[in-house]
Amino acid sequence: MSSLYRRSASPYWWWSSDFKGRRLRKSTRMSQKHLAEKVRTQWDLNLMLGDFSFLNLPGLSPTDVNGYIHYYVGFLTSRKSEASWTTASGVLNRFSQYLKKTGITYLEDIKVQHVDAYLDSMNRAPKTKRNHLIEISLMLDQAVKEELLNRNHAKKATLPKMITELRHRQLDDVDLAIIWDGAGPWRLYYAFLLHTGLRAGDVAMLTHGNIDPERKYLVSLIRKSRRIHEFPLSDVLLSQVSNKVAGEIPLFHDLYQSDGRRRNDKLTQPRLHMQALLKAAGRPKATLHSFRVTFNNRLRDLGMSIEDRQVLLAHAASETTKIYTHPNAKLAREFVNKISDPSHPGTHQLPDNVTVL
Repeated sequence: MSSLYRRSASPYWWWSSDFKGRRLRKSTRMSQKHLAEKVRTQWDLNLMLGDFSFLNLPGLSPTDVNGYIHYYVGFLTSRKSEASWTTASGVLNRFSQYLKKTGITYLEDIKVQHVDAYLDSMNRAPKTKRNHLIEISLMLDQAVKEELLNRNHAKKATLPKMITELRHRQLDDVDLAIIWDGAGPWRLYYAFLLHTGLRAGDVAMLTHGNIDPERKYLVSLIRKSRRIHEFPLSDVLLSQVSNKVAGEIPLFHDLYQSDGRRRNDKLTQPRLHMQALLKAAGRPKATLHSFRVTFNNRLRDLGMSIEDRQVLLAHAASETTKIYTHPNAKLAREFVNKISDPSHPGTHQLPDNVTVL
């Protein structure tokens, strides 16, 4: 409800009202009350219709959520990498859809409870929810800088509880037997993960040109450490790769993608396939990175030193132009060849109580 009042230092009647917790005051420029009442009626109507132009106050005019998100995403295109821009766009569009369902139309209507409720509505890992909160908060921070909002309520939102879990667990003999029995088109890909210890994305980018069948070496760029890594290739893998193909022809056509984000999207196929096999057999969840953990631990159990394993797994830093060969290459080859092949008959037998669907 609005009201009219007089100020001792002013000859005019003043209009006063509350809007979303903010006290609004403005002179009607009318000294006679009956004329001031007419102004009051008009301003009350404007306020109800969402027209705040008569107030001429910064940050008060409502900003449409969808419109601002569209503007903000465009604002990011010249300031963020393509990957960061794509992430922000996806998060904010999802947030916009949620707000629309809950009847939130304007930026200034977004309160702490709305952000908390959005996070609670997501069936995602706590880390993913945290990332969503960060993107939302960055957008609202920008709105505050542009004086479209008085404050960023997302900063008071409650972060989800971060639960430490062993996501990349080691795969035991039973797990490997289950995976290899139902691997289908991903068998060679899984074999390269297990017998090289390379990260999933690096294996996806391998070409026939990376393989030197004469020297029995694999030469590849390791993207995380930005180094070219050369290490012995096991006989198990050499026997499964055709030596009649050469050049930059990808080993895994369905996964090869130069764009990092799109490559990660493609990697969901072999990951979900593997996880479905384990889940159907009642086994704990694992990831593609579990092959790397298994490779490391099996070499450890065979007696390979931690220093030699670190080099083999390309943990050390180096220039991208340098080809790094394991200093104990002959020893490394012996250890790599000792890692058993799950596809070999009788290597890993499924227990009687385990059935692959």
